[in-house]
Parts: sequence; C-alpha cells; structure tokens
Amino acid sequence: MDIDMNLFHRLFRAHPWHGIFIGEDAPRVVNAYIEIVPSDTVKYELDKPTGHLKVDRPQKFSNVYPTLYGLIPQTYCGETIAEFCMKQASRTDIVGDGDPLDICVLTEKAITHGDILLPVTPIGGLRMIDSGEADDKIIAVMRGDAIYGHMRDIHECPPAQIDRLKHYFLTYKDAPGAHKREAEITHVYGRDEAHEVIERSRRDYEDEFGDLKDLFENLRTN
Repeated sequence: MDIDMNLFHRLFRAHPWHGIFIGEDAPRVVNAYIEIVPSDTVKYELDKPTGHLKVDRPQKFSNVYPTLYGLIPQTYCGETIAEFCMKQASRTDIVGDGDPLDICVLTEKAITHGDILLPVTPIGGLRMIDSGEADDKIIAVMRGDAIYGHMRDIHECPPAQIDRLKHYFLTYKDAPGAHKREAEITHVYGRDEAHEVIERSRRDYEDEFGDLKDLFENLRTN
C-alpha cells in the first residue's frame, strides 16, 4: 500500500527521542527537547513508549529547576558513555543509565512550558554519577539569547550559575534530614569534553536503536 508521506507527517507527531534529528551540525549545535522549565512545580518527563510528556511526580521539596531541562534526541547513555565516565573519573564500577542524554539550557527568556524544541549550543557539562550510573548533564545556551547566546565554553558562564546547577542535582532527591547521598558530581567539564560525551551517546544510540533510527530517518526525509 502506497503511503502519502505529506498526509503521514500531518497526522502523526514525531517521537521526541527517536523521531527528531539531533541536528545537522551536532555536536556543535544540537536540538534540545525541553521537558521542564524553572516555574514547574511537578517533574515532567518523556514517556518513552508513547513520546508524550507525562507527570512523573510533584516536586517533593522546595527545589526548583535552575534552567530549562530536557534531553538530546537520538542519544543514549550506554556502554560507551560508561567507559568514558570510568576513564575520566578513575572508576571501574559505572554503567550507563539507559536514558537519553540530559541537557540544561541557559537563557534569559522566561519560557513558560515544556514540550518544545530548541536549537542550542553545548558549552560544557557536569559529570554526574547517580547510584553507580553515568548521568551526565550537558550544559548549553539557547541560540541567539541576549545574555548567554555568545558563550562558547563553560569558563564564560558565571560560576554562581554552575554552582546552582551542581547544588540542584546533588540535593533535589534529598529528604529533609537525610545524611546519605547517592549522587556525586566528579567534574565540571568544558565544550570539547561535552562534544565527546555527545558523540559517544550518539554511538550508544546507534548500537541500541540503529534499526529504529533508520526507520525514522526515512520517514523524516521522505
């Protein structure tokens, strides 16, 4: 049966993880799918089977996301990401978390809701290990942003902004009075290392979802 591809694209929305291209100029510029904005009082995340945004849980405590937060399409944190994390952190006990690569986007604009796409420029990242899993957070700036858009490396970012991100990811799961912390941030790294992490996550995605990617790419370009 012949398929009218124009009709197909109008009837069906692309899956934000699998059906959206990472970007022609990746890793220098990538598409970011935004799940959460700083004003959100609940944690939204992508429902992987359907591609819809779902409520994961209310924010338990007083923490709020300090930046836009989401994922980079067609990335996956698997074996290659874990190997790099172990090498850089001098560890031997790390696995990939099995999720798309997380991204935090700096912008001076007040974006009021998630479930949107942004072209962004990665400038660095946080090497986070959560319960023995590699859970990198890429830090990027929104293209054309009046305050952050000129930045090309993490050293150009105000240190207080990075400290705010580190504090959030190290504490957002902590219950009041808790003493044991499962997450750690071993490094803050710059643009070149962020590019390496993104490229490795692309290879992990190919290994995990290569056939699926080819299917979506054919649908996207036809």
